[in-house]
Amino acid sequence: MHNLIDFIQRHSHWFLFALLEVISLVLLFQYNSYQGSVWFTSANAVTGKLDAWNSAVESFFSLGKVNQELTQRNLYLEQQVRKLSDRLDDVTKDTTWTDTAGMKLLKSFRLIPAKVVSNSVANANNLITIDKGSSDGVRVDMGVACGSGVVGIVYLTSRHYSIVIPAINTKSNISCRIHGRGYFGYLHWYGGDSQKAYVEEVPRHARFRLYDNVETSGFSSVFPPGILVGKILHVYNSIDGVSYRLQVRLSTDFSRLRDVCVIDNAPVLERLNALRAAQDSLKTKADK
Repeated sequence: MHNLIDFIQRHSHWFLFALLEVISLVLLFQYNSYQGSVWFTSANAVTGKLDAWNSAVESFFSLGKVNQELTQRNLYLEQQVRKLSDRLDDVTKDTTWTDTAGMKLLKSFRLIPAKVVSNSVANANNLITIDKGSSDGVRVDMGVACGSGVVGIVYLTSRHYSIVIPAINTKSNISCRIHGRGYFGYLHWYGGDSQKAYVEEVPRHARFRLYDNVETSGFSSVFPPGILVGKILHVYNSIDGVSYRLQVRLSTDFSRLRDVCVIDNAPVLERLNALRAAQDSLKTKADK
């Protein structure tokens, strides 16, 4: 303690100088508009830079988790392709179609990577903004997914940004099915918990188990079949009693959503339309 007091006494003139400098700077920036604006601008620039560094550091440390999700998702898709191939082989007894047309169809989906600019999870009509728009090939009604599963559907686009209606929006309805069971329904969210939604209109004769996976059905042109939606948690009767209502834990954590992919299915639609036209033509000739 004695040494500290002795040090302060020996360098008291420097402490006094520093104190007077601080007081003078405060008076200068507080009572002079020009100097105050310079200080405000400089402080904002420094704060913005620090925020950018902080965001970059957070993104870097979250890459591990994102990569894990992408790896798991890739494994899941590989399993789906293998199962589809096995089923087609069993039905057609011909592996040629599986190895050529089927695989080409799966590969025709173009994925447009994008980052989430803004997101909400606490509202009834949540919306997501992504940093890709019409100039990047994004169009209205395209599906959006991430490494862990379904995200939503593109609602509006500008040149460089797009608005997405996520699955946790009360106006969202996504066609889905129970994996490996062949029963279909519609995913709907009623608000509240952002990790739970409901699959409506599942037929009463359906057979399934708790924790079965729910995935996209592929019945619409928005999503290809087999994209993970979630797992079945509970089973309820519908209000009219003619169908089941399944509570599902969504596979996508919307509260920490960062990287997504917009699914461009235009090439697939073109091929499917050509295939339907060929089938109709053959049917017409057969009828004649």
